[in-house]
Amino acid sequence: MKLLLLGSTGPTGQHVLRYALDGGDEVTVLVRNPARLGILARRVRFVQGDARSADYLAQAMAGQDAVVSALGQGHRTIRRTGLFTEAAAAVTGAMARTGVRRLVWMSSFGVGGTFAQASWVQRLSYRTLLRGIFADKAEAEKVLRAADIDLTVVYPTALTNQPPAGSYRTGQALRMKGMATIARADVAGFMIQAVRSPDWSGRDAIVSN
Repeated sequence: MKLLLLGSTGPTGQHVLRYALDGGDEVTVLVRNPARLGILARRVRFVQGDARSADYLAQAMAGQDAVVSALGQGHRTIRRTGLFTEAAAAVTGAMARTGVRRLVWMSSFGVGGTFAQASWVQRLSYRTLLRGIFADKAEAEKVLRAADIDLTVVYPTALTNQPPAGSYRTGQALRMKGMATIARADVAGFMIQAVRSPDWSGRDAIVSN
């Protein structure tokens, strides 16, 4: 499968990239700094640019079967920056120009309609520390859902750097207790599974331990 990966140098995107390559996918990445790919740069096609630019995205997206986005802001940034809304607009614009329709997009549990399923501990965090980022992600999802694309939004609970468990819960509705977590590697594995399989086409997925 020919995949365009966004966020490939981030803590979750690195796992997505390795799963895709190990699974035999032909991967193109859009990166601002190709040096951050390290030795994996030899195994991918890369386009240097910004994921908020439809022009760079269209260049990288041409000829791809699907797009997988693991874009993130980093754990040190809690304010709203507009990254996700701007990237969503650019991605959908590039998809319209190139004819690529399949997109798997990583969001966060607690964004949009998933907030209603959150535990009280999760809701407290979402309404305080993560309020700015989650507002940006919610606006980004409105942009994505308004586009004529085959969309899967993935909602992981709190991400950890633990080794992959290999087994986890997925569904459009999950019962939550406390501050649920999931390893980034497990989220990455699910995202690659979702883009390869028709089972999650046009469906959203909550992912959690």
